[in-house]
Amino acid sequence: MTPFTTLLTHPGGAHTDEFLACSVLLAVHPAPVVRREPTAEDLASPEVCVVDVGHRHEPGLNNFDHHQLPKDHPPTCALSLVLQHLGLYDDARQFCDWLETAEWFDTRGPLQTARWLGISGDTLARLNSPAQATLLRRFALCTRLEPGQPLWELMRWIGEDIVGYVRSLRARLDFLERHAAVWSLDLAGRPAKILFHPRTEPPLEDPSFGLDAFIQSRGLGEEVIGIVSPDRRGSGYGLERYRDHPRLDFTRLISSPGVHYVHARGFVAKTTVTDIAGLQALLALAAVPDAGGPT
Repeated sequence: MTPFTTLLTHPGGAHTDEFLACSVLLAVHPAPVVRREPTAEDLASPEVCVVDVGHRHEPGLNNFDHHQLPKDHPPTCALSLVLQHLGLYDDARQFCDWLETAEWFDTRGPLQTARWLGISGDTLARLNSPAQATLLRRFALCTRLEPGQPLWELMRWIGEDIVGYVRSLRARLDFLERHAAVWSLDLAGRPAKILFHPRTEPPLEDPSFGLDAFIQSRGLGEEVIGIVSPDRRGSGYGLERYRDHPRLDFTRLISSPGVHYVHARGFVAKTTVTDIAGLQALLALAAVPDAGGPT
C-alpha cells in the first residue's frame, strides 16, 4: 500500500465501517486521523488516505469510498474496500462472521439487515453494545486524532487485532493442512470422523486455534464429531466433542487409565495417552450407542 501521512474521513456522525476501516489502516500505516470533508487536493494526493467520503474508489491514490456504488451493488462498505486493497478481504469474509453483517448494516440499514439475518428489528437492537456506542460517539466528537491519544491508540489496537487475527488464522490453516489428519473410525457401530492435530515441535502456544475454521474450510462440519489435539498444559492430548456432538460423552472415561480430567458435562477430557491406537481406543469408549446426530 502506498504510504500516506494523513488519514481523512468524514465529519459528523460516526459509523462502524469507517471506524474499523481507519483502525485497520492505522495498523498498517500509523498516521494522524482527520475528520472533515476532503478537498480536490486531498483526493488527488496519495499522501492523504480518504476513507468513506469523496465518492471515489481509487486504491492507487488511497481513496476508499463506496457511496458512489449503485444501490443494487452487493453490500460493500469502506472497510470492505480497505481489506480488499490489503489482500485480506477473502480471508476476512471467511474467518470473521461479523464482517458481512457490518457490510449489510452500513449499506442496507438496520431493518433490511434484520430481515436478512432472519430476526426482528427489536432483536437486533438488543444486540447493540454500549462499548461500541461509546467508541463511535467519542470518535464523532473528534476533529483530529494523534498518535499517543487514547482513542487513536485504541483504534490502532483494534486494527492490529483484526489484521493479526486474519493473517495468523490463514497461517494456521496452512499449517493444519500440512499436519492435521481426519480419522475415519467405527464408533459404537457407526462411522465417525475425528480431527487429529498431532503434537509438533516447537509446540504451539494455542493448539486449538483454527481447528473449527479448518473443519469448516474442508467442508467437514456435518461429519466431524470430535477433535483430538495437544494438551497445552501437559504432554498428552485433549479430547473434545465437536460443536457438542451427542455421539461422544467423555464422562464414560472417568475410570479409564491415563485420563486425568473429565468435565462434568462430558464435552472434554484430558489424557496422558499419546499413541494413536490408545487415543482411538479412548474415543471408542466415549462413543454413545444410538446417539443422534449425523454420521
